[in-house]
Order: sequence, then C-alpha cells, then structure tokens
Amino acid sequence: MIEFHLDSSSGVAAYMQIVHQVKRAMRLGLLRKDDQLPTVREVVAQLAINPNTVLKAYRHLEMEGLVAGRQGQGTFVLQTLAGPELAGHAELRTELLAWLDRATALGLDDEDIAALVASTLDERFRALQQEEDGAA
Repeated sequence: MIEFHLDSSSGVAAYMQIVHQVKRAMRLGLLRKDDQLPTVREVVAQLAINPNTVLKAYRHLEMEGLVAGRQGQGTFVLQTLAGPELAGHAELRTELLAWLDRATALGLDDEDIAALVASTLDERFRALQQEEDGAA
C-alpha cells in the first residue's frame, strides 16, 4: 500500500502532493487496477492533516478517471499508468543511481540535481516540439 509524505516547504498544495504521489505510484506499477488507496482516516492519522484535504485529492483523481470510490469499501484504482516498458525500469534505476552518485561526487546537492533534471527535461520537450512542428 502507498504511504504518503508531505513536504510543507515545496510550495505545492498538500492535496496535489497526494495526487502526484498516487500518479507516480501508478506510473511505476506500485499501484495497479483494483488496488485500494489508504482510507481517508488512515491518511489523516499518518499525516495529521484535515480530512477534507485527502477527500479533495481523491476527488481530483476520480475526476481524472483514475480512481473510484466504492460505497462503504474505500477508493480503488481503475487503471494503471505504467507502460509496457515497466520491465526496463530496474536497469534504468541502476543507471540513474550511478549517475546520481557521480553528480553528488561532483558536489551537486538534491536541489541542484532536481534543477538539472528539470531543465534537461524542458530542453528535450522543446526540441521534440520543434521536431513535430517541422514535420507538420
């Protein structure tokens, strides 16, 4: 079962942090179709947050068609976001850990690494968009 963590310094609303964590778990195959999310009561007890925050996150996921509440049973995953390439994740994770070790050895901290990854992803996205625009 997924265990949520909140970062009060992230600037991201608590309910959106929960939404992002559920989606990440779905992409990584940690949450699959018919898996149950923690109950609102469980999340409230774990994170010491307002129940309405959890309800808002779960409603957001329901509106996206990712989960559904079952009366008296809880909230369940309707689909997975994991692609067929999930089997390759272990090898990629190993390579990423080695890359992170190198980045850390060069003196980068977590924020530096996150900024480098985010800017590289943005750059890649822009390049792909330009390719698509040129092909159209």
